[in-house]
Amino acid sequence: MTRKYIDCREYPSEMNCSVALSADSDEELLEAAVQHATTVHKHADSPELRTQLKSLFHHGTPPVEAPRRG
Repeated sequence: MTRKYIDCREYPSEMNCSVALSADSDEELLEAAVQHATTVHKHADSPELRTQLKSLFHHGTPPVEAPRRG
């Protein structure tokens, strides 16, 4: 099993979110990411949001330093 993560620091937001989430399964990571996106960033939970979030998953663990943005 490979650990995966998603990192809000990769994407600009009004609140400069610094949260990074990681989990051992896609399902667990997706549920945590959806909860964060809907609660903190006020996105609506939808199939499109879930597909977008899954496309942003990375293998491994989040870096300590904030990733550089494009």
